[in-house]
Amino acid sequence: MRIAGYQDVSLIDFPGVISAVIFTQGCPFRCPYCHNPELIPRTSSHERTSEEVIGRLRRHRNMIEGVCITGGEPTIHRDLPDFLRLLRREGVLIKLDTNGVNPPMIERIIAERLVDYVAMDVKHTWEKYNLIVRSGNIRIGDRCRRTFEIIQEGGIPHEFRTTVYPGFHTEDDLLRIGAYFQSGERYVLQPIRYGKTLDPDLPRFPQLDLERVRLTIQERRPGVEVAVRE
Repeated sequence: MRIAGYQDVSLIDFPGVISAVIFTQGCPFRCPYCHNPELIPRTSSHERTSEEVIGRLRRHRNMIEGVCITGGEPTIHRDLPDFLRLLRREGVLIKLDTNGVNPPMIERIIAERLVDYVAMDVKHTWEKYNLIVRSGNIRIGDRCRRTFEIIQEGGIPHEFRTTVYPGFHTEDDLLRIGAYFQSGERYVLQPIRYGKTLDPDLPRFPQLDLERVRLTIQERRPGVEVAVRE
């Protein structure tokens, strides 16, 4: 595992769970509004070993109930399942954040019940995925859609979320995304954080009225829990 950082305690990254946060290094996407651009390269001079992270987790075990693994993109690392097994031995709950790029890895992790919660970023409507991710792979939306389906069918608590940038998203786009979700699922809308972004010259547009979008999706999909996370 290429681990870029560790946060001892978080009250917001794992719903209902006091957690540590582990940041992995490397991501194949190039979302212009990414607010962790330093995690995109595959390597970093500040990486930590799995042993270091497990040791730190043990030192703070009395403060936390779980661990959130985020990135970067954790599923690009082939030894992610081995690392999850190490965490399982520590007796903590495990949440995995993913952009959906690696459906076989997600399928394996869910089948082996190596995580307790999954959060997937839904970048845009499937047809417009490359407008955001800019991966060079015109089929990337299909891969992410497959991951989305695996999570929906996997029987593990989960949520989907969209970071909303008015330069790329319209209210109609978000309503179309909102139609993807099934009763009992959770969908979170997150306004873009202007400031540090992969594209330093990213134009700043006024935020959309996400509360209005939330209410409209909720009206159309009453069984879906829709939230706005500031």
